[in-house]
Amino acid sequence: MTQSSKPNIIVIMSDEHDPAVTGCYGDPIVRTPRLDALAAEGIRFNACYTNSPLCVPCRQSFTAGQYVSRIGAWNNNCCLRDDAHPTLPNVLNANGYESFLCGKMHYESTRRYGFTELYLSNKGKMNGHGERRAYDDETVKLKNWQARIGEFHPGDDSGILNHDRKVTENAVKFLQERSPQDAPFFLLAGYLAPHFPLIVPQEIYDYYVDKVPMPNVPEGLIDNLPTNYKHLRRGFGMVDQPADVVKRGRELYWALTDWLDRQIGQVLDTLNDSSFADNTIIIYVSDHGENKGDHGLWWKNNMYEHGARIPCIFHFPKKWKGGQVREGACSLVDVVQTIADLAGAEAPDKWDGDSLLPVLDNADAPWKNFAVSEYYAHNIASGFTMYREGSFKYVYHNRFDADHPGERELYDLATDPGELNNLAGLPLWEDKVTEMHAKLVAELGEEPDAIEERCRRDIAAGYAAE
Repeated sequence: MTQSSKPNIIVIMSDEHDPAVTGCYGDPIVRTPRLDALAAEGIRFNACYTNSPLCVPCRQSFTAGQYVSRIGAWNNNCCLRDDAHPTLPNVLNANGYESFLCGKMHYESTRRYGFTELYLSNKGKMNGHGERRAYDDETVKLKNWQARIGEFHPGDDSGILNHDRKVTENAVKFLQERSPQDAPFFLLAGYLAPHFPLIVPQEIYDYYVDKVPMPNVPEGLIDNLPTNYKHLRRGFGMVDQPADVVKRGRELYWALTDWLDRQIGQVLDTLNDSSFADNTIIIYVSDHGENKGDHGLWWKNNMYEHGARIPCIFHFPKKWKGGQVREGACSLVDVVQTIADLAGAEAPDKWDGDSLLPVLDNADAPWKNFAVSEYYAHNIASGFTMYREGSFKYVYHNRFDADHPGERELYDLATDPGELNNLAGLPLWEDKVTEMHAKLVAELGEEPDAIEERCRRDIAAGYAAE
């Protein structure tokens, strides 16, 4: 089977990219010309979500095509235990593709799930264990914050920069050496930027000094955060955030996103120079977002838009007219289904999500317009799950213990895009909360509190058989 029979598929997956910091998603400051051009020639999804706002669970979910609670990907110490799992690369390989991984997917060193690796960046042992905080634990781990802000500075050298340069180098080499006579390929280019440490070359950083606005954190907002988010602030030690540190960190984040765009541009230039450019689908996504000080939070680990929403761009001018936008809610498991659909492969019954191909082909096609995301990992007292449908976002924080029931959040993003007003405790919205919770349970097939108990058992036991 030659490349002309089926389209090649390239997924470029960045790490920790809040789509709000992209020109095509409305940011007037950041310089992302290559991603903007990709969107101008493609289709941009405005309400795409990660299935878990943390690296390993998200990437395991993307690999397996299933929600994290269904594969036990509870935290960064978990992996798929079955190499024969019907993963995305395994499914594509069975349909005549060759699947290649270039860069980060945070896999355990012995597992690749159907990928041939072009650049070795996935290693380490995972034992399945995890940590939680007690409901009443108010310990603040200041050293965590101090260590991270120690890496808020300009520079030409970091683990992120060096890794991503290698990703670009090897992806470029692969595209240059690939022959049109070869089998169709699926290439996943896994970048680390704009993930911390926030270190970026001086000449790029200089452009953003005094240009990036400070986060909007109204008085009283932090006091009213859900218990789990207060734990995140304590666990990461970010209870004291001097304005100059926040300012510098945000400037560096914008600059690192700019730097990433330049790396992606090198890959796109090489593809454009190839003989198979017209028959290659490009998909740009990230594994999760970045808080950047919004809601008094940094990194990810939450269900606010800046932590859970991700960029999602499909580019294939041969099939789709550019400059289109889709507003319906979707998530990465839907992207996985779509990739299989585009490759002409039959998705396994156990996969979650639905193919986006109908709405890619026709903006007016019916669409479910919902997304689910889950977080069960570190620096929290219980797991929590998001159900986004239409303009509403519902988040359920699982029962903490026998004395402390779960907590709920409800936001109407149409009237409150900054998620500053939690409607869940208001009598007027009681029926909406009940409705959203029932839909969440129906989609997961299990009550979140029951999933929480299963998670706690799993992370306590670890992979005992090994």
